[in-house]
Amino acid sequence: MDNPTIEQSAPTGYNKRMKASSTRRQVHLTRLLLVVFLTWVWGCSTVNSGTPSTEPSGTVGKRAHLPRPPIQTIGFTIQVGAFASERNASAYSQLLQSQGLDAYHFIDADGLYKVRFDRFLTPAAALNRARTLQSDGIIEVYYIVRALLYEDIAGATPQLQHDLIQTAQRFIGIEYHWGGTTVETGMDCSGLTQTVYRLNGIDLPRSAREQCAAGDPVSRDDLAKGDLVFFDTRRWGKINHVGIYCGNNIFIHAPGSGKRIQTASLSDAYYRKHFAAARRYF
Repeated sequence: MDNPTIEQSAPTGYNKRMKASSTRRQVHLTRLLLVVFLTWVWGCSTVNSGTPSTEPSGTVGKRAHLPRPPIQTIGFTIQVGAFASERNASAYSQLLQSQGLDAYHFIDADGLYKVRFDRFLTPAAALNRARTLQSDGIIEVYYIVRALLYEDIAGATPQLQHDLIQTAQRFIGIEYHWGGTTVETGMDCSGLTQTVYRLNGIDLPRSAREQCAAGDPVSRDDLAKGDLVFFDTRRWGKINHVGIYCGNNIFIHAPGSGKRIQTASLSDAYYRKHFAAARRYF
């Protein structure tokens, strides 16, 4: 009778091991599914609550402040040419761009169209670059412009705010153009804000969403001149429009295709409904 006992006991132990192994697999599978679920939930909450684009009107800036890189200032830049014709300034700017230079043209306070390019930490670096380009025949007469250094920001806020608004107002009436950053081709909304800030020495990212991510949160009740105001006009939970705040609920922006750069009011029902965030950079 020993053999039947042995034959019976072997399958019983095997079944116990199989059941234990199955139980362990179920536990591991359950844990894995739980981790996947929690990761998905965390990811959704990060997208919905951690990005600037979904901050509801009236709560912008009330979340915990997240650290961001120090503001990037232009420092020193090279200015070349002063043209009565915008077309000539545009052509020269495009020529410099073809040489790999970060050139742009703009209408200055004196009504002349001027071209600037690149950014440098010191005047010596800008001067060396200008001399090399002049020697190579790429530029002729040039000026080294002291745009803005990081240490300039402290104590200069009122003047900077004034200059930002004055600069933005010079662009009112220019045609909207998606992706545009020039007077000739027109400007899109973030092209306008980038150019206005660049002319006042502050280097902003190109897109509205990137600009929003780069600034310090400001509540709608604490808006100051020069702040940027952001909108989610498609209600997709993503920033897709930006303007520069001028005070008294007024902002300047490039509204869309077929329209010109103009002023608008945050009190308007449309902009009140689609307002998403506000940011400050100084």
